[in-house]
Amino acid sequence: MYESRAEAPLPFARFALRMLAHGGGVGALVALSLAIGMAGYVLFEHLSWLDAFLNAAMLLGGMGPVHNPATSAGKLFAGLYALYCGLVVIVATGAFLVPVLHRAIHLFHWRTDHAK
Repeated sequence: MYESRAEAPLPFARFALRMLAHGGGVGALVALSLAIGMAGYVLFEHLSWLDAFLNAAMLLGGMGPVHNPATSAGKLFAGLYALYCGLVVIVATGAFLVPVLHRAIHLFHWRTDHAK
């Protein structure tokens, strides 16, 4: 997927496209996670879609819920969704930073005597 040590670093335009692709993947993950959270709050807590969006977005953003769950099913969902959101933040950050870190390490280690 990425260039090897023997290959020259990507030109900036292709690197920007790589960043857009990673950003699109992260955006899709966040959108899917937000949809899962909204559906769970509507299903288990009987919140309106707008309130479900607010709660899911706040949890996904690391701020915590606005509405405290009232039902047992809602409490279980909120706890599991909060754990899931923590993992999504870690995965999304890593997936978005991988091209930047790879490029930095590649520029540091790339040897011009390998260039053709």
